[in-house]
Amino acid sequence: MSKLVFLDDVKRDDHTVLTVGTFDGVHEGHKVLIQSVLNKAEECGCRSVIVTFDPHPRDIINPGSDGIKLLSTLSERCELLADLGIDEMVVIPFDRDFSLMSSETFIREVIWKKIGVKKFVIGYDHQFGKDREGTIETVRALGEELSFESHVVSKQEVENKTVSSTSIRNALQGKGDVEQAEKFLGRYYILNGTVVHGDKRGKEIGYPTANIQIDLDKKIIPKKGVYAVWARVDGEYYPAMMNIGFRPTFKGEGLTMEVHIISFDENIYGKEIQVQFVKRIRDEQSFDGVEALKEQLAKDKMQAVKILKTKRPNVAKQTN
Repeated sequence: MSKLVFLDDVKRDDHTVLTVGTFDGVHEGHKVLIQSVLNKAEECGCRSVIVTFDPHPRDIINPGSDGIKLLSTLSERCELLADLGIDEMVVIPFDRDFSLMSSETFIREVIWKKIGVKKFVIGYDHQFGKDREGTIETVRALGEELSFESHVVSKQEVENKTVSSTSIRNALQGKGDVEQAEKFLGRYYILNGTVVHGDKRGKEIGYPTANIQIDLDKKIIPKKGVYAVWARVDGEYYPAMMNIGFRPTFKGEGLTMEVHIISFDENIYGKEIQVQFVKRIRDEQSFDGVEALKEQLAKDKMQAVKILKTKRPNVAKQTN
């Protein structure tokens, strides 16, 4: 069980092992730090905590830019951390004032005074605080003064899992390479959203779809095309195929995300849905008419069923 707790609501506890970072996507590289936190928390019987930020610091530090597209929302990060066994995800609202806080003030006033810490895990090259002036040495020096231990995850440990959030974003947006993203993430890439009403064209041609409105407009949407996916509704997982695009056959306006859940006939309007991307099937295409589209959809469905027979969904643990 894992809890999402905002900084103002956190209960201070000296028996805490923690690390700090954005952890967007909770990918294989992040898991090296996370596993170190878990191991040390188990050794000393402490709670395990990931301290993270919202919004993403880059949106505040570089306000003139277009911002950053995210691999995971806050709730997704919490679920992913729960799956790994983390007790709490403490969220710090990141604003301009916070960005100007020195690393020493951050450790004294936030980590030590508000959250509590027995062991602080940090990556070998991690920098933090205003102008990124905080380093491992900052943590070590304050640890000696405030009586907490500092533990450094070595370069070798991290480089065995050389992954970056940027490389995953590029795979998803550039080629729709959800299989490469899966390797980097250690799981399928996911989208969470709500099923909303569409124009019912899918139902009219024998392929009813759930139209998805995603939870966050900054969330990365993979490249347009058709994908074999798993769909989670009411805690159950169903084989499905998904189309992302503009529906050129029907001269659609605006990007849509539609999921056809295979062998499924239930009313799920207004319900939450999660899509797990397994494999890209093809690019979005324009067809001469409805019959040509139906013929291709039948092929897509057969291919999706074949793919999903050997690929099981990533089943999540329950979170608070």
